[in-house]
Amino acid sequence: MGKFVFAVVAAVASLVLVESLSCNKCSFSLLGNCLNAVNETCPSTSNVCYTGRATFPSLPDFVGFNIQGCRENTTGCDTTTPDTMMGVTYNTKITCCSTESCNPITLSAAPSNKMAFSAAIGAAVLASTLGSI
Repeated sequence: MGKFVFAVVAAVASLVLVESLSCNKCSFSLLGNCLNAVNETCPSTSNVCYTGRATFPSLPDFVGFNIQGCRENTTGCDTTTPDTMMGVTYNTKITCCSTESCNPITLSAAPSNKMAFSAAIGAAVLASTLGSI
C-alpha cells in the first residue's frame, strides 16, 4: 500500500512540475545583448514569459535596453508606453508569450568583454552623474 501511495504522489508531483512554465530571464540587456542570461522556472502563479524593451526615438540606431522573465498574467502585454526621463523621451514595449522559453535572448560576447563593457558603461554613467552636479 505504501508503494502505491508513493507512486501516486510521484505521478501527481511530476504533472505539477510539467505544468510549470520555463522562461528566459535577463535582468539587464544593453545594446541588444544580455549580460546575465539564465533560464528560470516560473512560479505557479505565472503563466506568461515577457520581454520589456526600452528604446529611444531620438536615437534610432541605439538598440536600447531589455529585461525578460516570467509574468503573472497578460495585463499590459503587447503595449508600447512613451515616457520621459531627464528630458529624454523613450518608449517601453512589453511583449508576452506563453510557451516554453518563447522569449529569446541574445547573448553578449565572452565574459571578459562583458566585464570591460560593463566597466566602460559604469564609468560613463559615473562621469555623466558627476559632471551634472
